[in-house]
Amino acid sequence: MTKQELRNLLEEMSLEEKIDQMNQLAGGFFTEDSVITGPMAEMGITEENISLTGSVLGLSGAALLKEIQKKYMEKHPHKIPLLFMMDIINGFKTIFPIPLGQGATFEPELSGRLARIAAREASASGLHVTFSPMADLVRDARWGRVMESTGEDPYLNSLFTEAMVKGYQGEDLREEGSIAACVKHFAGYGAPDAGRDYNTVELSSHSLREFYLPAYEAGICAGSALVMTSFNTIEGVPATGNRHLMRKILREEMGFDGVLISDWAAIEEMIFHGYCRNRKDAALRAARAGVDIDMMAGIYSENFRKLVQSGEISMELIDESVMRILELKNKLGLFENPYKDADEQKEKEVILCREHRTLAREAARKSFVLLKNEEILPLDKKKKTAYIGPYTERRNLMGSWSLTGDEKDIATLKEAVMNSALGENAVFCCGSPMLDNDVSLEGFQDCIKEEIPREEQERMLAKAEETARNAEIVVMALGEDRLQSGEATSRADIQIPGIQQELFERVCRVNHQVIVVLFCGRPLDIRKIAEKAKGILVAWLPGTEGAGAITDVLSGDYSPCGKLPMSFPYCVGQVPVHYNEYATGRPHVPGKDKDRFRSKYLDIPNTPLYPFGYGLSYTEFSISPVELSSSSMTRQGQITASVMVRNTGNVKGTETVQMYIHDIAASVVRPVKELKSFLKVTLEPGEEQKVSFAITDRELRFLSENGIWESELGEFEVFIGGSSATENAAVFSLTL
Repeated sequence: MTKQELRNLLEEMSLEEKIDQMNQLAGGFFTEDSVITGPMAEMGITEENISLTGSVLGLSGAALLKEIQKKYMEKHPHKIPLLFMMDIINGFKTIFPIPLGQGATFEPELSGRLARIAAREASASGLHVTFSPMADLVRDARWGRVMESTGEDPYLNSLFTEAMVKGYQGEDLREEGSIAACVKHFAGYGAPDAGRDYNTVELSSHSLREFYLPAYEAGICAGSALVMTSFNTIEGVPATGNRHLMRKILREEMGFDGVLISDWAAIEEMIFHGYCRNRKDAALRAARAGVDIDMMAGIYSENFRKLVQSGEISMELIDESVMRILELKNKLGLFENPYKDADEQKEKEVILCREHRTLAREAARKSFVLLKNEEILPLDKKKKTAYIGPYTERRNLMGSWSLTGDEKDIATLKEAVMNSALGENAVFCCGSPMLDNDVSLEGFQDCIKEEIPREEQERMLAKAEETARNAEIVVMALGEDRLQSGEATSRADIQIPGIQQELFERVCRVNHQVIVVLFCGRPLDIRKIAEKAKGILVAWLPGTEGAGAITDVLSGDYSPCGKLPMSFPYCVGQVPVHYNEYATGRPHVPGKDKDRFRSKYLDIPNTPLYPFGYGLSYTEFSISPVELSSSSMTRQGQITASVMVRNTGNVKGTETVQMYIHDIAASVVRPVKELKSFLKVTLEPGEEQKVSFAITDRELRFLSENGIWESELGEFEVFIGGSSATENAAVFSLTL
């Protein structure tokens, strides 16, 4: 449709049609067995609301969605098609590593390719919109949703957010295989107090703007069609009703002109925040903030007619939101083809096809982070190796948000090992249940509570000890259950489950040659594991091809190259912990622990166990001192910072060379280091390569005391190394 045709359509629509375009309902309202009872009836949802609602979430499948669309449009007075939306977080049917694992690849372009594959599969199944990417900056591992972010660094998050948006949407939303992206959760959702999901957020305006907003803005600049509001408050005002945040910052400053959708029932939650008196008040505040779609609260449908009639909401405000929704449908080409790419035959061809599985395996391998290796990896295939742990035979290697994935499509680690060269001398033993008996977990679609009598647990542990005693090497597949991370999974104790810790200790007593393959959706407290294990490989929740990718790395067919996108804390007492902290007026000096009056703990170190950017390979790299092309630069010029990177080991490997900058003195205190660029280099044994980074005025800008992004004259340190802990530095000046 042309812009004028859309305006004509808007003018012809009744008030009820307009209001319900702004209403989103879950798929259950549109299936054959749907009945409006209980809580749904309490929402005030009527048959008319269902027949006119503008979008649906939570359903997929080409045949089903085509049928729903057909029936809907036959009844709709203006034949306006439905939008079908879903949380497609890290793959549709072909499941990739969780976003935090993707962040560990330090390859945003790879995540863009993964998003494109997810879009191809989802669009063939009839979907139009994904609630992804999550651009929330995360620094507190207690918060379970860190798994959906790409980590603790604003620059890295921005690159990944941009790449994912472009991957989902392609060049044109109308083209086959494209779906609309939705950047979420705007804003600051990744900084809940105490790491507790849905909690309030206390951020200074400066921190919000400089560290938390950039990744959202990167997604918006990339053209994201939608943005989702967050559950939390910002400066005491719930984001969903925050006019300054949504009207001033999002729309005016960032230039976002797409659809703003609430998170699930977030409009209603403003009542429970104590911000709105009732549902009518919540509807009014959300509308004034510019929220276009009410997700699963029914508040707009229930209240807008009365608010328009009373003059509290103008028709212009309603029309503004409805036009944005119609424009999105038009950009997707739904008025010409309401089914878009939904195609049963295409589904069969693209879903879990060889191309998609191959890339899933590549992504998983690149996401793994080798934290420790005392000359035990890669495995010696001739040695008898025992694979012990609950993840040895666990088929579900997907994150909790992999709603459309199916564990039947995934090989277990045991199956993958037996199908590889490692299988000849391998033995297997589960060793323990995944969880302690007192732990009950609830996911979106399943509930887990293991009740295994202590006598049976003891038999499992004893068998594991015997298996380990008779092996030369032990690979322990341990970690969180997949439902221990994700939404609503805040944890104060971020260690592996107690029964698995007991299994680890008992195995280590009888065999010291232990490697841990760690499955997790967040950084964990692994001090006890790091003390005794000879090798630690973080596999995250790696997805459909995770088991095969693990065997590729354990066998040495692929040398690990992942880097931590989020620091692993020494213990939970440190969190939130991140590399780009401020120095404080009394910074702790390593080695001077007896200096009492410094910013430090009495009982633990300040630094994390493993810092951001850290990760080993099967080879070693040397990085020469930093060389600068000049000791000074002007705002119009640039400096080149260079190092020589050499593979000093015996096998081919990849190093991620990272450049950080520190503004030594500024009008607003600066972090001790800030990632500004990185480059992955792959070198043969003995090979070396010069790696250079251009430093321009852009890398030196920050949110100054003037409230604008600018650089300031003075001295800067540039660090180049293999992690954020590098001290390999040189100094230059920005001059007139």
